[in-house]
Amino acid sequence: MATVAGVKPHPIYLAGSWVDSPEILEIENPARPGELAGATYLATEAQYEQAVEAAVKAFEVTRVMPAYERGRILREVSAGIKARREELGALIAAEAGKPIRDALTEVDRATLTFRLGAEEAERQYGEVIPLDLMASSKDRVGITRRFPIGPIAGISPFNFPLNLAAHKVAPAIASGNPIVLKPPSKDPLVMLAIGEILDAAGIPDGAVSILPMSRELGDRMVSDERFKLLTFTGSPSVGWRMKERAGKKKVVLELGGNAGVIVDKSADLDWAVKRTLVGAFAYSGQVCISVQRMFIHEDVWDAFMDKFLAGAAALKLGDPADPTTDVGPMVDAKAASRTQAWVDEARALGGTILAGGTADGTFFPPTVITDVPFSAQVCSNEAFAPLVVAFPFKELDEAIAAVNDSFFGLQTGVFTADLAAAWTSFNELEVGGVIVNDIPTYRIDNMPYGGVKDSGLGREGIRWAIEDMTEIRIMVLAWPQ
Repeated sequence: MATVAGVKPHPIYLAGSWVDSPEILEIENPARPGELAGATYLATEAQYEQAVEAAVKAFEVTRVMPAYERGRILREVSAGIKARREELGALIAAEAGKPIRDALTEVDRATLTFRLGAEEAERQYGEVIPLDLMASSKDRVGITRRFPIGPIAGISPFNFPLNLAAHKVAPAIASGNPIVLKPPSKDPLVMLAIGEILDAAGIPDGAVSILPMSRELGDRMVSDERFKLLTFTGSPSVGWRMKERAGKKKVVLELGGNAGVIVDKSADLDWAVKRTLVGAFAYSGQVCISVQRMFIHEDVWDAFMDKFLAGAAALKLGDPADPTTDVGPMVDAKAASRTQAWVDEARALGGTILAGGTADGTFFPPTVITDVPFSAQVCSNEAFAPLVVAFPFKELDEAIAAVNDSFFGLQTGVFTADLAAAWTSFNELEVGGVIVNDIPTYRIDNMPYGGVKDSGLGREGIRWAIEDMTEIRIMVLAWPQ
């Protein structure tokens, strides 16, 4: 097997077998450009075909696999992830540049995601529906049950290389569907490690393949009619183009956002500042639901901004392997350069840079901007960077309208002690989730998660993902009359 500068590439997981290919994929450490975090292989066209054919064949096994067996596999995977927690966390920190504290939290969440998958595998309930609603339908009753849909194509992103992939793999296994997963090319190694755990748990051959591949092969997944569902997490521009090419298959899109947070005059300011610092700058803002726009009531503007700027200045920017690091590097130099261009545009449009604003290689410091028009890139598009733009407001309706003035609609945080304000926000905000007294960046893995408008289509969260991965079927029982 080939090596790259002394690094032995990790084989790829193809339908129950570990294989290599002629094309090596080098994984660069974002914190140390030019230094490798590891290496693996890109799947060939023949290997892709082998994986898809194996998934089609495996469906005849997985679709009749009993719940207890699906549950057992998922519980063993959950336990296997927990047992390798430190190793997997270090791997995420190295290949994704995620601070080790956040990386370990991601591992813990993946442990929960697979455990939830086991639980949902064992409680896929149907219902009994009375059909005797008119005389001609007397003595009839309906019974519904959900059936697995068939092979699934999964494409997962770099920012949560373990847990967002788990949100595709775990519900696929739970619902009795094979899956071919394309992990992110920037950081595929952690999911290949999960492949080892899946293999040890006795997943049927072909039920899961984890194949790093070229964009061209990924495009083939999108249009391949053998897949019955495409589940994609990534950028809106890519996701919506995929939907156009997906044909008759179901499509679930978890896309981007420019999430807002509203701080009402009744909010607990210390709590709002503490949480918003996390929401804005954790993993260098490279989170779909990262706080990008802050709307602060004018009565508390000065107090909030003073506390927030002090908190941002206290954050430690540095090595993601250091447990005291708060903000690590961006995923690559291109991301940092784009962020710099957007900040420079905001400044040219009259924006005031209150903190940060200047890249240092792949590192970008926590950045706070005010006085920016909504048309600026830092407001209107998804920054995916450690920056926030702050605006004052007078009335709650004004703040809600400002949040809604966006192509996106993923989640919004509302800090308030006013119950009426919470209900108004829930009713009027055009988003997939309203998080009261916390940041829009909050998510736990059993809740429905997804957005509206350009932020996506469908919902993740194990139970809700299973709904898209299954078809409802009704049996009508009639008593002869």
